[in-house]
Amino acid sequence: MQNSLHQLDTQQLNRAIALLDEEWLQHDPDLGPVMPLVLGRGVGQDWHKAGTFRHHLIGVTRTLTLWQQPLVVRQLGLLHSVYGNMHVDLMKFDINTERGRLQEAVGVEAERLIHLFCVISRTEFVRELFKGKLQADGSLPMTLNGQPYVLAPKDVAIFIVTTMADICEQWYSWQDDIYTGYPDYENRSAEVHWAAALWPGPMRPTTYRVGQMSRLGNYLHHPALKDILPHPPVFAGGTQVLHPAEEASAASLYWSVISQNQPLISSDATRGVLEQAIKLNPWVAEPQLLLAQLHLTHRNFEQAELYAASGVQLVSSWGNTWDKRIGWDAWMSWGRVLLQSAQKRRWPEHINKLNNVAITPD
Repeated sequence: MQNSLHQLDTQQLNRAIALLDEEWLQHDPDLGPVMPLVLGRGVGQDWHKAGTFRHHLIGVTRTLTLWQQPLVVRQLGLLHSVYGNMHVDLMKFDINTERGRLQEAVGVEAERLIHLFCVISRTEFVRELFKGKLQADGSLPMTLNGQPYVLAPKDVAIFIVTTMADICEQWYSWQDDIYTGYPDYENRSAEVHWAAALWPGPMRPTTYRVGQMSRLGNYLHHPALKDILPHPPVFAGGTQVLHPAEEASAASLYWSVISQNQPLISSDATRGVLEQAIKLNPWVAEPQLLLAQLHLTHRNFEQAELYAASGVQLVSSWGNTWDKRIGWDAWMSWGRVLLQSAQKRRWPEHINKLNNVAITPD
């Protein structure tokens, strides 16, 4: 099990802590000046998957910031769907009349990327990558407006990283159901599949998109792409790929614990289930944080510290959550409580005192 754990990088953690401030984006010297323009388009009022469009844009940008991506990539993240696209009917800037205005706000290159990311088929982009169509020079043949189009290597790398951040911010079981088999999904009748369509659904974690993100990250090690951008600090820097069966099994095991489908007197079975989930999918934080709490409850402080540190490292690296019932900032805060409690070798003996746990000054 030790191989499933991650060492805590204090620099990564400090970068994440700085983004817990709700005003972090407004204070960003490069992106802050763009925020009034974005917010002025009503993005805080628009529904988007597990939150609002504002939540989504900021969440994607937060992940790209934690991944230390160049400014132009972070700008793309902040504005990546504002011209609309085939999956999001949210046109915040008129693609025919307002490109110049966006160019003035973020620069010509960032606007070019935003425009291209909106007008290409992102489904086709992912599908062609998964089909092995990435060329030796790092380019990707696809189509644009029904015509053959070749995506340049730099754009391929940027769109891979942005797509990973886009997926991890928004995807959970509701989209698993309505886009079953993505990127090769089929349109299904809403009347027939009404149960799958009921939003927000049970909000289980995704059963297959983490593995797809791992595959996308692995493409960044293609010889023609590997030096274009910093490698996201997930999946061991993109060197590891999560197998679909292992991901699905891990998600099911985790949910069985969350749903309390385990014996409620002895925690032995729950501990074993979480250990197996972590072994199968060591790339998400939440199972590790649950197991850390379980070890704290039984005063296994050394084990609790290992799992809490690993979980905090993961949630700090992703910038978004796998279990989207709770927001990233709350998982970050809870993980830090668990870690500090393990380090100080203390945990409430009575259940009502859990309401009082907090991060305390050293």
